[in-house]
Amino acid sequence: MKIYHNINDFKPIQNAVVTIGTFDGVHIGHRKIIAKLQELAAEIGGETVILTFFPHPRMILHPEDQDIKLITTINEKAELLEGLGVDHLIVTPFSRDFSNLSALEYIHDVLVARIGVKKIVIGYDHRFGKDRKGGLEDLQRLSREFEYDVMEIPEQDINDVAVSSTKIREALLNDHTALANQYLGYPFFITGKVIRGDQIGRQIGYPTANILVGESYKLIPGDGIFAVTVDIGKETFKGMAYIGHRPTINGMSRNIEVNIFDFDRDIYDQNIRLNFHHFVRGDFKFNSLDELKIQLAQDRVDVLKVLS
Repeated sequence: MKIYHNINDFKPIQNAVVTIGTFDGVHIGHRKIIAKLQELAAEIGGETVILTFFPHPRMILHPEDQDIKLITTINEKAELLEGLGVDHLIVTPFSRDFSNLSALEYIHDVLVARIGVKKIVIGYDHRFGKDRKGGLEDLQRLSREFEYDVMEIPEQDINDVAVSSTKIREALLNDHTALANQYLGYPFFITGKVIRGDQIGRQIGYPTANILVGESYKLIPGDGIFAVTVDIGKETFKGMAYIGHRPTINGMSRNIEVNIFDFDRDIYDQNIRLNFHHFVRGDFKFNSLDELKIQLAQDRVDVLKVLS
C-alpha cells in the first residue's frame, strides 16, 4: 500500500475506486465498505483509494473538546488498512479551510482533479463539505458531468452489521473487551515504548514492562487486569496487563504495565504491542503487597484459562 500524507502528493490514476472517512478502528463495518471497494476495482481493473483525515475533524472543529479518544492512531490505522490489501491511502491534513470547501469544490477539486475518481463508494449517511451539507444527491447530480459512478452502501447493509466506532469506544471504556473485539474483527491493541518503572512488580515476583503511549489521543481501556498477548518483534508471548493508578501503593499517575509470562529479557526502549483479549477484573486497593501478590497469582491462572 502506498501512503500519501498530503493529497497534493497523489497523482491521479486511471480507474480509481474511492471511499472517504475517518475509519477509526477499521472495524467490521468499515471492512464491508472496503470489500465492496475491492470488488468494484477488480471489475474495472482499477485501484482502491481511501481518503482519510488527520487530525480527526473533531479535533479541529471542536478544539474545546479535549476528551476525544480514538481506537487507532494514524499509524495503526494505516497498518490495518495495508493488511486488508488497500492500494492507496491518502491522509489529508484536516483544516478549517478544508472543512469550508463547497460540495462542488470537494467533488471537483479533490475527488476528480486530484484523485481521478471513476467509482466512489459511500455509506448511506455520508456527509461532506461546508457545514456537512454535501451528500449522495450532490455526488449523483455531478456524476455525469465528471464521468464517475456512485455506489451507496444501503442503510440496511450497515444496520445488519450493527457496529460503530462509538459503540466500540464505549465497550472498551466499560470493560466489555470481548464485545469490542467482536465489533472490530480483531483484538484491540496498544503500541508503545517500554520505559523504566519503580520495580515494585519485580519485588513481589511479577515484573512488569511499563508502556508509554506516545499519542495522547489514543483510547486506553478502563482500569483493571486484562488477558493479553504481547508482540515483541516477530515473537508473541502471553501475559497479563494492568491499567490503573496502583492504589495499593498510593500511586499518583495512571500506568499501563504488562507482566509477560515466561519472559526475562531487557526490552527497555523497545516498542511492543499489547493485544487485549479479555477483561479479567477491576482495579482494587489491597491491604498489603502480600495480598496483592496472592491476587496476582490467581489473575495469572485466570488469564491462562482465557488464552489457552
